[in-house]
Amino acid sequence: MLQSLPLPRYEFARAARALSAVLRNPDDLPEVFTLIESISGTAPHRLLLGFKRTSSGARILRDRPNIVPLLTDRAALRTLPEGSLGRAYLAFVEREGISAEGIRDADVERRSERRRPEIFAYLHLRMRDTHDLWHAVTGYGGDVRGELGLLAFLLGQHWNVGIALIVLSALLRGGPDEWDLVREGFRRGRTAAWLPPQDWESMLALPVKEVRARFGLREPPAYTPLRTTELRAQGLL
Repeated sequence: MLQSLPLPRYEFARAARALSAVLRNPDDLPEVFTLIESISGTAPHRLLLGFKRTSSGARILRDRPNIVPLLTDRAALRTLPEGSLGRAYLAFVEREGISAEGIRDADVERRSERRRPEIFAYLHLRMRDTHDLWHAVTGYGGDVRGELGLLAFLLGQHWNVGIALIVLSALLRGGPDEWDLVREGFRRGRTAAWLPPQDWESMLALPVKEVRARFGLREPPAYTPLRTTELRAQGLL
C-alpha cells in the first residue's frame, strides 16, 4: 500500500493564511475547506485505497451517487420514522440553520483552481456532502466543541494533516474540556466501523440507534456546547 502513495504535497503559505482566518473565525467554512485542501498530503490517496478495499466503497466509486438531493428534500425527510437517521439529520441541520446546499456553496467559493483527478474530486464531494450525517450519527453538535469532537473522530478514522492542524490549534487555545472531548472523539473514531464508504442513502430510514450499533458507536458524549458568540464575548476571538 505504501508504495502506491505519491509523495505528499503541501501548500504551506496557503494553509497558513487559511489557518489564520479560521483562528479569527471558526465559522468561516470556506477557509476551513481551503486549509484542509492545501495541506492534506496523501490523505486523498489513502481514502481512495480504503474505498477500493470495501464492497460498498467500490460500488460508490463505480456509481458515484449524489446524496445531496436526498438531504435537501426536507419534506421527504419529515416523512421518515421518528428516531431515524434521516430525522436526526434533519433535526441537526434545522437546529444549526445550515443546509447541504450552503456547505456546497462555501466549498465552491474557495476551491483551488488546481485541477485534480476526477475520482479525487468525487471523493471530496462525498465526504463533504455526508459530513452532517456524521454529526447526526456520532451525536456531536454544530457548535465549536461539537465540531472539534467530530474532527477528532475523523482523525481517528482517517488521518489528515489539515484536520490535525485545526484540532491542535483549538487545543492550544482550549482547556480541559476540549482536551477530554478530543481524546474521547479520537478513541471513538479508532474503535468505530470505518464510516467514509458507508451506504448512507440506504440507512436514512433506519433508527439512528440501530445505525450507531451497526457502526460500533457508543451513546453520544455529553459536553457543554460552546458557540463562537461566547468566544467573542470572552475576547478569545
